[in-house]
Amino acid sequence: MTNRRHLERTSRQWYRVDLHIHTPASADYAQPGVSYLDILRRAALRGLDIIAFTDHNTVAGYAAMKREIETLELLDERGRILPEEKQTLQEYRQLLSRVLVLPGFEFTATLGFHILGIFSPSVNIRDLEYVLRRLNVPAEQLDAGSTEVGATVDVLTAYRIINEAGGLVIAAHVNAAHGVALQGFDFGGQTRIAYTQDSHLHALEVTDLESRSPRRTALFFNGSKPGYPRRMHCIQGSDAHYLIRPPEDKSHQGVGDRVTEMLLSEPSFEAILEVFQGQDFACTRPYRAAQAPFDHVQAAREQGPNIVQSFHETMARRGGRLHAILCDVCAFANTNGGTIYIGVSANPKAPPVGIESVPESINSLRTEIERHITPPLPATIDALETGGKTILRVVVPAGKEPPYAVDDSKIYIRNESETVMAVRDEIVALTLKTQRQIAEQPSPTEPIPEKCITAQEVPPVPPTTVLAQPPKTGVEILESEERKGTRYYSMKDLRNGDVVHNVTQRSARRLWRYAITQHIKHPVKPEEVHWDGTIGLLRKYKRAGKLRYDLVQRGPNGNIHVYYGVTEEGIFGPWRELVDSKR
Repeated sequence: MTNRRHLERTSRQWYRVDLHIHTPASADYAQPGVSYLDILRRAALRGLDIIAFTDHNTVAGYAAMKREIETLELLDERGRILPEEKQTLQEYRQLLSRVLVLPGFEFTATLGFHILGIFSPSVNIRDLEYVLRRLNVPAEQLDAGSTEVGATVDVLTAYRIINEAGGLVIAAHVNAAHGVALQGFDFGGQTRIAYTQDSHLHALEVTDLESRSPRRTALFFNGSKPGYPRRMHCIQGSDAHYLIRPPEDKSHQGVGDRVTEMLLSEPSFEAILEVFQGQDFACTRPYRAAQAPFDHVQAAREQGPNIVQSFHETMARRGGRLHAILCDVCAFANTNGGTIYIGVSANPKAPPVGIESVPESINSLRTEIERHITPPLPATIDALETGGKTILRVVVPAGKEPPYAVDDSKIYIRNESETVMAVRDEIVALTLKTQRQIAEQPSPTEPIPEKCITAQEVPPVPPTTVLAQPPKTGVEILESEERKGTRYYSMKDLRNGDVVHNVTQRSARRLWRYAITQHIKHPVKPEEVHWDGTIGLLRKYKRAGKLRYDLVQRGPNGNIHVYYGVTEEGIFGPWRELVDSKR
């Protein structure tokens, strides 16, 4: 199975894809006099293999191109075609043999959020118009190409309708205007989670895929953020409103100005859908015309170890290297899933070591996982290239039957960037999680209720300041008590809300020990806190090359909560403003 997967990956090739192109059928198309043939010419000139026509709330552009071709073919069939028409038809055929054009639309949901719906070329135009009608686009607006078409459906309903119709569902420019990442909106939280983690959503289109900023959108949705456990495929598209963008317009793109490369078995809608439905996130990358191809492994190393990825230079038995990999597999399965890179260190400046005898190493590691991890876990293993070396990648899904164990007895979890052995309360929580999953499975005879957040359900923001929610990473000491000369602590994991009791300073893992030590040796003195209203920064420090913060919050009764070891991933809202103001 693993060998077949490796061979399938190596037999695929990279194709250049731009899934967000407007045509003159969009009312806001910015370049007059452009024909559909012009768009195909430009796409071919830019070396694109697959494009999608995604006009605003209409498929009129794609339909117009199809009608033009069908008319020319009919004239040719009847022998009534003029020489210049014959040349146009031949050029259409030549270009369409090089560039696959997918039909689609850019839908405007309630509150103005934009969603791309992209379909197979085999889908009938009338069927696509029916989808738009189901999305509440008025019949009289079906050919208008307007961004505003009145009261349509909410975001989650749109995702479901497009997906059920067989379309690709892509949230458009999520980090910009009209994006579901809620930039510039006064609400977020559960709404943003729902809009970006929904099971009907295939991918996110972002405008900063090439950015190296620690706050780039793809990094936020890589599965490491609390509340966003589903890693999302992130792509870029041109959102082209020009054939060729004039230099003075910095807000729009031309055809092929922002392209994604996709590793596909063939240039087809079905192959793209297969990638988006899979968990191989190295199958998409930003296209770089004049640079070396995007290196997913190097990008992961620059992020460093976290709750969803780890690095090992070798898989040798000597020194416990192989055992450490198995512990990571177990930990990821018991947490949110993750990726293990073998053959490289976490240091992005160190050259990769690489793996020799790749097929044998894959088979060996597969056997070790099957032998030592219980219950059975469908981890996948393949090879990637980085820095001139071949390394192994192990993709571990979030397990459906936790707790998972190494050698039937050792249970590990992922604690931010570390793999640690689970303590009693954590094992109980994993067991209860499995029991809840079983209990929540609907009866075959019962309909599955639809859970949608509509615009009307978004809670209004109260005009007065509310108490800030705690950070999403780090730990809090809830209480302590002394029994027979030993002090026991109750620790709350801020990422998942789990509480672990009976922790001692001696038995505590690294972050817990740090929190207990600080609590004992350096109790909080309010006058030493950098306050901003009811929240404050106690201290900032680095561990393992990453910034961490000890934050405090004054409760309604004047009691002070201390949050130890908060990482960048857990800082949001007023906490972000506080930390940024103290840099």
